[in-house]
Amino acid sequence: MKRIASLLIGCALITIGSSSNLQAQENLNWLKNAKTTIVQQLKKAGDTYTPGLNPRSVYPTGKVRLTHNNDWTTGFFPGSLWYGYEMSGDNKLKADARKFTLALDSVQYVKDNHDVGFMLYCSYGNGYRLTNDKIYLPPLKNGAQNLANRFNPTVGAIRSWDFGKWQYPVIIDNMMNLEFLFWSADKFKKPEFAKVAEQHAITTMKNHFREDISSYHVIDYDTLSGRAISKGTYQGLTDESAWSRGQAWGLYGYVMSYKETKNKIFLDFAVQIASFIMNHPNTDVDKIPYWDYDVHNNGERAFKDASAGAVIASALLDLSKEVKDGQKYFDYAEFMLKSLSSPEYLAAPNTNHSFILKHSVGALLYNSEVNTPINYADYYYLEALLRYASLKNIDLKTIN
Repeated sequence: MKRIASLLIGCALITIGSSSNLQAQENLNWLKNAKTTIVQQLKKAGDTYTPGLNPRSVYPTGKVRLTHNNDWTTGFFPGSLWYGYEMSGDNKLKADARKFTLALDSVQYVKDNHDVGFMLYCSYGNGYRLTNDKIYLPPLKNGAQNLANRFNPTVGAIRSWDFGKWQYPVIIDNMMNLEFLFWSADKFKKPEFAKVAEQHAITTMKNHFREDISSYHVIDYDTLSGRAISKGTYQGLTDESAWSRGQAWGLYGYVMSYKETKNKIFLDFAVQIASFIMNHPNTDVDKIPYWDYDVHNNGERAFKDASAGAVIASALLDLSKEVKDGQKYFDYAEFMLKSLSSPEYLAAPNTNHSFILKHSVGALLYNSEVNTPINYADYYYLEALLRYASLKNIDLKTIN
C-alpha cells in the first residue's frame, strides 16, 4: 500500500509539474509570437530599404516616408536591427545593422540640433555595445562633443533647436539624449559631459513640469538671465495639455538620470511622473495612452500612440529595479507589452511596410504622422521586450 501511495503521489507531482510547465509555456506565447514577428519584419525591411534612406513612417497615401541622415529619427531603424540581432542572434540582422549604421557616418558632424543622441547612440551606440568594434567609436565621440557644445551655462540646459521664434528653446524630448552624454563621459573620459547632462536634467525638472507633474513640450529661455520666458506644448492638444509622448520622454529621462547619477531627486521625480501616467483617468483599458492625456475615448481625434506606450513600458521596467515597490511598475509595463504584442498593435508578418507596430501619432495638430507606424515606436518596443526578458531571466534567443 505504501508503494502504491508513493506512486500515486509521484504521478500527482508529475501532473502538477507538467501543468505548471504548460501554463508557463502558454504564458510566453505572446512573447514568442512577438519575437517571430519582429525577426521576420526586420529581415524583410533590411532587404527592402536602402542604407542612408531609412524607413520613418507611412504617409496617408500608403507611401513610406524615408529619412535622410539629418532627420532626427534616422538612428532608430539601425537601432531596431541591432535589437533584433540581440534578441535572435540572427547574423543577417547583424550584417544589416552594421550596414545601416555605418551609412550614418555624416551624423557625427551635425551641430545644429540636440537629436544626435537619438541619431548616433541608438545606432552606433548599440553597435559598439553588442560587438565591441571600435569602428563605431569616432562618430560617437564627435557627436557627443557636438551635443555638449550646445549647453549654455547661464540657462543650464542644452539648446534643442536652431529654428523658430524662440530665443533658446528646450524640449522635453531632450531628456532622452542625456544618456548619450552620460555614457560618453565615462567612455571618452569627459566628466564635463556628465555635469552638462545632470544640470540639464535639474533645469528641466524645475521648468518643464506643472503642479500635477505633467510636462510642457517646449520651454523658451532668456539667454541673458536664464529665466524661462514662455511655455508651450506644440505637439499636444493645447499648451496646457499633457502630450503623452512628452510624459513618456520625461519618465524615461529621469529614471535614466537616476541610474547614471544616483541622485535621489531624479528617482523621486520619476516616481511622480509614473504615478501621473499610471493613475490618469483617461487611460484606456489596454493602458496604451491616447496621443494626449486630455483626449477622451470619443471623437475623430481619439487616436492611440503606441510610441508613447513603448517608451513608458521600457522606462517602467527600468524603474521597477530601482525602488522597493517595483513590482507594480513591472506589472503595469508587462500589461502594456502584452497589449502592444496583440493583433491590435503588432503587425502581421509581411504587412505594415515591414514596420513592427501600428497606431502611433507624431504631431496630430499638424496632420503629421497620424495613426501610422513610426520607427521610434518599434525601437522602444524592442528595447522594452529585451528589458522584460532580462528581468524574467528569459533567453530570447532560445524562444521559437
